[in-house]
Amino acid sequence: MILTQIILVLFIGGFVAWRVELQRPQSAKWLSLIAIGFSLALLISFANDNHDIFYQYVKISQIPWINKFGINYAMGIDSLSFILIALTLLLGVVCVLVSWQEITDNIGFYYFNLLASLAGIVGVFSATDLFLFFFFWEVMLLPMTALIAIWGHEHRHYAAIKFFIFTQVSSLLMLLAIIVLALINQQHTGIWSFDYFELQKLTISSQTQYYLMLGFFIAFAVKLPSFPFHTWLPDAHTQAPTAGSVLLAGVLLKTGAYGLIRFVLGLFPEASLEFANIAVWLGVISILYGAKLAFAQTDFKRLVAYSSISHMGFVMLALFSFEQIAYHGALLTIVAHGLSSAALFAVAGMMYSRLHSRDLEIMGGLFSSAPVMGGMLLAFVAAAFGLPGLVNFVGEFLSLTGAFKVYPLQVVLGALGLIGSAIYGIYLFGQSFQGKVQHQIIDLTHRELLVCSSLLFLLVLFGLFPELILNHFTEYSLHTNINLITIDKLSIEVMS
Repeated sequence: MILTQIILVLFIGGFVAWRVELQRPQSAKWLSLIAIGFSLALLISFANDNHDIFYQYVKISQIPWINKFGINYAMGIDSLSFILIALTLLLGVVCVLVSWQEITDNIGFYYFNLLASLAGIVGVFSATDLFLFFFFWEVMLLPMTALIAIWGHEHRHYAAIKFFIFTQVSSLLMLLAIIVLALINQQHTGIWSFDYFELQKLTISSQTQYYLMLGFFIAFAVKLPSFPFHTWLPDAHTQAPTAGSVLLAGVLLKTGAYGLIRFVLGLFPEASLEFANIAVWLGVISILYGAKLAFAQTDFKRLVAYSSISHMGFVMLALFSFEQIAYHGALLTIVAHGLSSAALFAVAGMMYSRLHSRDLEIMGGLFSSAPVMGGMLLAFVAAAFGLPGLVNFVGEFLSLTGAFKVYPLQVVLGALGLIGSAIYGIYLFGQSFQGKVQHQIIDLTHRELLVCSSLLFLLVLFGLFPELILNHFTEYSLHTNINLITIDKLSIEVMS
């Protein structure tokens, strides 16, 4: 029940933070921080005592919920789930710290929504019943919408509505596909079931499997986001409070990647293989399109938002190449982008709190008054464009190297995105911290330095020792019972 305990600690912690605001508003921050820290401690303690999760999928709980339709409260964890839940909780701590001085209105309700969103995300990464998965998918959506709509910037209502519509419409497509899957299982076995592992055993016609796969794919491509389902992202990132941007880029986008791995590839391997060429091209377009538009931005947060579209394109390219090396590269890229994008948005929030503007055209020469902040931004920019020694480089290198065997042309085109990321990264740093001095600002506080140095430490640690992550995926590769050798044979048959 460890996963349930983590979700309850987060949700109850957020609720208590909301209620104590009436008597002691500042206590909400500490209660939220304690709740997330305790949840992270629970997860680490469980992993230390249960090493099996790194080599197989371990079912944690399965409790009957809606018996008539075979719906269970079923939770499980493996190395993929563990790493993404750990990333979620770690960035949850970052979210609280960057909100410490920024949020001054409705503090308790703000932290309730923040922790409720984290609880929903943990549920998404651990649910093994598809109905329960959809339930948590919706749980994380509503408080995230509230964070943007209530505590966002000048156009927050427009951004929140756009975010809600895009994600809700795509979620309904996924719900329809889930119901059809359960109905097919009922027709084949006479039993209603939404169990992930039972649905994996279904034999479905190629055409039906293809349409069901599209229902899941669109929902996850919107969250990733991938071209052409990306248009909600720049507005949501730009208008969200700093913690909202950190949560969106660092974790929420990763639910899309997780969904592609666990459900699209896991439930529909043959249909995914048939769709692979289209998905790979969408990944390449996302890489180049995101890099081009990032360079065209003058808004700090909007530039970083478009860069996220570009970087997540590498994940799409790698996953649908069906290559072991590329898959490991995708996993590292997911972690790397979670850390580096969270760091960039954190710095953006720190600068906004000082300048009350995100406009790069009014910045310049900030390095003279804030050298530590400038050094941190340069390091995070270097991570984003793949400087060797940082984990982003390892992830994107493995993604491209693995995919090159199957899609050489697409990989060559996608590699141009690395050049683009260097260009817009240096542009971002140059416009803000180099050139003529426009403003004098206060350098990083101790709290801000703790946030930045922690994220930089992890980027360097996993960049120099990527095996700390990769070793957990050696024996249990796709975590979805997909046999890569079988997929490789299928791909040869299809190409022939």
